[in-house]
Amino acid sequence: MTALHREALVADLHNDLILLVDHFDRRGRPDYFGDFWLPELRAGGVDVQVLPVFIDEPFQSEGALRRTLLLVERIHRLAEQYPQLTVCRTAAEIRQTTADGGIALVIALEGAHALGQDPELIRTMERIGVRVVSLAHLGRTLLADGSGVDDTACGGLTPQGREVLSEMERLGIVYDLSHLGLAGVEDVLELAGRPLLATHSACRAVTDIHRNLTDTQLKGVAELGGVIGVAAAIPPFIDPGRPTAARVVDHIEHLASVTSIDAVGLGPDFIDDYYREVHGGWAIPGMAATWEAAEIRRPSDLPRITEEMEQRGFTETDIRKVLGGNAMRVLDQVMGVPAAAAAP
Repeated sequence: MTALHREALVADLHNDLILLVDHFDRRGRPDYFGDFWLPELRAGGVDVQVLPVFIDEPFQSEGALRRTLLLVERIHRLAEQYPQLTVCRTAAEIRQTTADGGIALVIALEGAHALGQDPELIRTMERIGVRVVSLAHLGRTLLADGSGVDDTACGGLTPQGREVLSEMERLGIVYDLSHLGLAGVEDVLELAGRPLLATHSACRAVTDIHRNLTDTQLKGVAELGGVIGVAAAIPPFIDPGRPTAARVVDHIEHLASVTSIDAVGLGPDFIDDYYREVHGGWAIPGMAATWEAAEIRRPSDLPRITEEMEQRGFTETDIRKVLGGNAMRVLDQVMGVPAAAAAP
């Protein structure tokens, strides 16, 4: 790890580790996080970890709310189990936690399946500590269509989805654009009045896949003061044939050239270990797993991105922005800050 990476604030906007923690809990290994993930986060210099709650397909229709609450509760219990962790509801709490040498956890919902068709449940989620939310995954929810159905449906936000977006902005919950379908992205960029995140996406101009964002979409996020977390750990998003740290930085460079360095963050999407342990390999609907293994596979690999940026001549200021400074700016402005209390 370079000195710069060690000293910088590093914010990972998307790691699905709670799924694997839950998997091993149910197999009599409640210390799995401490044995595996905590050393990984420390080795990667991660100071801020956004923890998405993703609902596997068997739970999405009838069991989504129960499953969501169980996983959110497990995140809170992680913080009780390990004194190094703090579940944070505001950016001020994040800054205090990292200043004390701890790891700040931010609870997120990926797909928001738990809301069903009841927008008022977003207030319940805010009460239990959820601070980042996306409204769809690959498929369709009652709030929006995901990018995986763009070829057949391409619906935007439903009326309930629009209501949830409005309420999120009022409450101070950060909107997450990743996974949203084409029409939904257009809706959000038109309706949003506060900075938002695309927690784990990349550039379609570099790698043409539905999960990546077009240059126009990237510019729209940046114009709102938002940040795109580059999905460094997912080979088909980066480059199926060469998913290296160098290609990750190619996405970073393109994103910065289309918008500005202020719109770039990291959202690696560390899910490789989960797929291998639970499914025996990659299992992404509609994608054949024919790609090479990612060089950025786990948090301990994150310093390689910093090394690559240093070798390419990125300034220290710009590297610090990408590693966590830009993401923290959005969290400072929105997370736990009700719209009425936000600075004009």
